[in-house]
Amino acid sequence: MPLTFSLLEETFAVSRLDPTDAVPTWAISGAFFTVSRSSDELSVLCEADLVPPDVRSEGGWRALKLHGPFDFALTGVLASILAPLAQAGVGIFAVSTFDTDFILVKAERLDDALSALQSAGHALARR
Repeated sequence: MPLTFSLLEETFAVSRLDPTDAVPTWAISGAFFTVSRSSDELSVLCEADLVPPDVRSEGGWRALKLHGPFDFALTGVLASILAPLAQAGVGIFAVSTFDTDFILVKAERLDDALSALQSAGHALARR
């Protein structure tokens, strides 16, 4: 299943806070962010430069936005992206929204990821 994707300009970080913490203001700023809470943690994905230095986080993520929307009944969307990345040894952090999916890869592996995806028949949309 060939897909089209775009590369977001920003560099992102994934942060971990305590599960009972309030969602901080910095977490809901910027063009793209996501906040998830479980009984074990509060996770925040946002632009790296918004994360305070005293917050446990891992930065250096670049985001690929799959061009959706995708019907919920459609199968294999993520698999068609993740398989070539796994074969290239590129680790990911995935985020799904109602309409689409975002695949984050470490900045130092971005070229490898783009090459693997394009070799698999996926298309990088040019701005």
